[in-house]
Amino acid sequence: MDLPVYPIKFQPILKEKVWGGTKLKNLLNKNAATSVIGESWEISDVENNISVVANGKLKGQTISSLVQNYKEALMGHYVYKTYGKKFPLLFKFIDAKENLSVQLHPDDKLAKERHNSFGKTEMWYIIQNDKNAELIIGFNKKVLVEEFVQHIEKGTIETLLHKQNIKKGDAFYITPGLVHAIGAGTLLAEIQQTSDITYRIYDWNRPDTSGQLRKLHNDLAIDAIDFEANSKIKDL
Repeated sequence: MDLPVYPIKFQPILKEKVWGGTKLKNLLNKNAATSVIGESWEISDVENNISVVANGKLKGQTISSLVQNYKEALMGHYVYKTYGKKFPLLFKFIDAKENLSVQLHPDDKLAKERHNSFGKTEMWYIIQNDKNAELIIGFNKKVLVEEFVQHIEKGTIETLLHKQNIKKGDAFYITPGLVHAIGAGTLLAEIQQTSDITYRIYDWNRPDTSGQLRKLHNDLAIDAIDFEANSKIKDL
């Protein structure tokens, strides 16, 4: 089957988040039903969040059906051979009016064993940021497992975190096992593996939109953290 050749656009999948803001609507012109949106998923093959084509001959088809029907013509030989019938990348815009949770993601091996999923490597590109906006990337010193556990139990994990100044145009590569968080006042583009597996280790003692504290995943996180990589973070 021949793939129609034209710029394929997808309907964005908008997600309300407790930490979201108005920049996706006001700066990126997303047609949000609510004024507080945290994420706009631009291309997604994550289960229950499958993107739909918005234009042209393929309008109404899902990204999953495109991969199924057009295979290598859409994906390329190497990518299709490697990932098969799952589109391997997820593209997002993220507006953090408040800090996101401090979190990390498993690598491919651990994610496959635990969740039958890809792991999650991602990169960020800063589109806009408020004055003094920061990212959290890694630890601010060498941290051993025992010390990490102690800080988790005491609720003092924030004292270990490396805070990174940012400006428009900066890019950051976030490997599996690297502790990270997007800081308040940041609008960025994210490209990541097709995975929604997140291990949340600290959430600022903040309730979600239903008024409940979100679940933490510290037991899972211990085996997924790359302590060596986290302890080598310096100003990027």
